[in-house]
Amino acid sequence: MSKRAAQPAETSVVQLGARTTPSQTRARNTLEAVLSTAGDLLGEVGFERLTTNLVCERAGMTPPALYRYFPNKYAILSELARRLMDAQDEAVFAWVRNGGLQAASLETAVEKNRRLQQQVNEITRQIPGGIWIMRALRAVPLLRDIRIASRDKVARHISERLTETYPNVPESELFRAARLTTEVAYAATEMVLEEPALDEARINEDVCWMVAMHYKRLADRYAQSR
Repeated sequence: MSKRAAQPAETSVVQLGARTTPSQTRARNTLEAVLSTAGDLLGEVGFERLTTNLVCERAGMTPPALYRYFPNKYAILSELARRLMDAQDEAVFAWVRNGGLQAASLETAVEKNRRLQQQVNEITRQIPGGIWIMRALRAVPLLRDIRIASRDKVARHISERLTETYPNVPESELFRAARLTTEVAYAATEMVLEEPALDEARINEDVCWMVAMHYKRLADRYAQSR
């Protein structure tokens, strides 16, 4: 069945993001309850059928109370999307800090990348509505900038740290390679979460070999052109 996203008629006037950033504990708890409820509902009904009224009903609050925090469902989706991307991004940054980019062999590089891929998959599973948030990021134009910003932030972080490993490769090439491999890894996460019957371990291994071989070919290309 097709799951096309219902789009607001006037995308230019749709407000995204929370109206306020609560400072009091009670208000923060309310905001977190809204997001948790919306995430659970996404897993049940999908983003097309998600409504603020449905969130209010499940969370036991009135629409005016919810609108103090989020003006519409797209604002809720936007916050959920940012949080998912931040969680995935932080896993990558921690992996880099712990030496994920350093490998003495292709096999080691593949294994390190495989562990990261599995971790990102698990992070997405553990977040309520995680796969539906990823679907919304792909299907809802209002949310696509969140995904693009995340991709570019991760790609920039990786490419900047690869300059020492690949000193002969131009920075623009490293950034392009990092963008490409980030997209491929993201697509693999979508693939295994969309279709649980697939062999996740095999897909993770395959995509990590693609990534490792791509960087090896890039390094070899510029080593030969010296």
